[in-house]
Amino acid sequence: MNRPVTESPRVLEEIVLDEEPTLTTMSRFAPMIIGFALLMQTLDATVISNALPTMARSLHEDPLTLNLAITSYLLSSAVFLPISGWVADRFGAKVVFRAAMILFALSSLLCGASHTLLELVGARMLQGMAGAMMAPVGRLVLLRSVPKHDLVRAMSYLTMPALLGPVIGPPLGGFIVTHASWRWIFYINIPICIVGVTLVSIFIQNVKEETREPLDWRGFFLTGLGLASLVYGFENVGRGALPASAVAGMLIGGAALLGVYVWHARRTKYPLLDLSVLRLRSFMTSNVGGVFLRMAMGATPFLLAMLLQMGFGLSALEAGLITFTSAAGALLMKTTARPIINRLGFKHVLVWNTVITGVIFMSYSLFRQTTPHYLIIITLLVGGFFRSLQFTAMQALTYADVPQEKMSRASSLASMAQQVSQSLGIGFAAILLTTLRGAHHSTVLQARDVSPAFLFIGAMTLLGLFFFIPLPANVGAEVSGKRFAARGGKGEVPTKSEVETELATAEAD
Repeated sequence: MNRPVTESPRVLEEIVLDEEPTLTTMSRFAPMIIGFALLMQTLDATVISNALPTMARSLHEDPLTLNLAITSYLLSSAVFLPISGWVADRFGAKVVFRAAMILFALSSLLCGASHTLLELVGARMLQGMAGAMMAPVGRLVLLRSVPKHDLVRAMSYLTMPALLGPVIGPPLGGFIVTHASWRWIFYINIPICIVGVTLVSIFIQNVKEETREPLDWRGFFLTGLGLASLVYGFENVGRGALPASAVAGMLIGGAALLGVYVWHARRTKYPLLDLSVLRLRSFMTSNVGGVFLRMAMGATPFLLAMLLQMGFGLSALEAGLITFTSAAGALLMKTTARPIINRLGFKHVLVWNTVITGVIFMSYSLFRQTTPHYLIIITLLVGGFFRSLQFTAMQALTYADVPQEKMSRASSLASMAQQVSQSLGIGFAAILLTTLRGAHHSTVLQARDVSPAFLFIGAMTLLGLFFFIPLPANVGAEVSGKRFAARGGKGEVPTKSEVETELATAEAD
């Protein structure tokens, strides 16, 4: 049964309690098919994190320097993410999604054929361009195919294939770099792409807007150059690779360019990024408040690989067999996310889970070379479970109050925020390791240089509480499925017209 969101909360309560929402046939298959693209991306990301030490030796580079292979991908992705919504509306989501998957596979082939750091970074930037079109466009297809009351469940379906990447990535990457060439960690994307493109061609509809808005070229250059300057400048803070004046210039220049874009967007009829959605509290909180968790999530695979391999002396395969349990915990959580959010609501999940996640991140600093491996595995398993719950809640809350006509721009803006956060997280991790190694006067990276970094990222995660605690108790109630109170009560649900009024006010401002 599908009823309008404008019905009274009392009626909505009857719907939630008496009838379990079901996904349509399209809604069931679309998340899993789109997940093939995310599988390529997450598999690629987790495999390369675990293979960095081996790749560094092969390319005769320092492991900390080789993190450019990760940041260059995220940097390129951040630059092209803002344009993904416009491209999907202009050419159709199916066409763009399929082309992005093919480009991702071809760029993976170039990564595997690289013989220098420069070649690898160039190929990774091409991968980032493809990734910028895959994730947000695929998510856009899902958002336009699934009713909001099924959004949490659909997001869980979507991320299940994607979570296979972190589950099989570390042990697979460890096996490859231990028993074969590291180049095969990129070649494995090709068969996944073939399967994904085939399924997309058969089952996915070519969703696109009937009206074609002109491309905001000024906005594209302002956001692209601004984000590139910020991310690359932050990545080089404290590394000594560039003069301090150049790093400061990139940070200040990047911030200035983004500030100019905000001024430009308010005076343009068709801005590249629709900033009015930031006036929706649910969207703003999940993206701005979620920056700290996403930074920590971006830093953790890199830090764990350095700790287990460089600090504890484990092989890439041994480290991979340990760290994959974090993703296994995340995969386990996907079956319980909807009941938990349904029972507690978004606010309680986000607040309490932020505390739990931050403390678990800090506990990683207690790992020692003598720590039993089963204890490390259990800690990573529990940590993966709660991080995945937090991520699912933030993902669903992001689009809780966004109307359909705003979805493409909202998806681009949210994806850009997520990619930039992860890029900053990896850069922050590299800065921490460089600083700690210098403080300990270590010539080679050791465990004592890595362990304290987890205290910093755990504390950073807790900063999200400043955004989550002020949330109203009923935030995202239409999506969470939490029991609703009568109109005028504490759990009142905003109607569609109220959401549209809020957006109209934001645009007028």
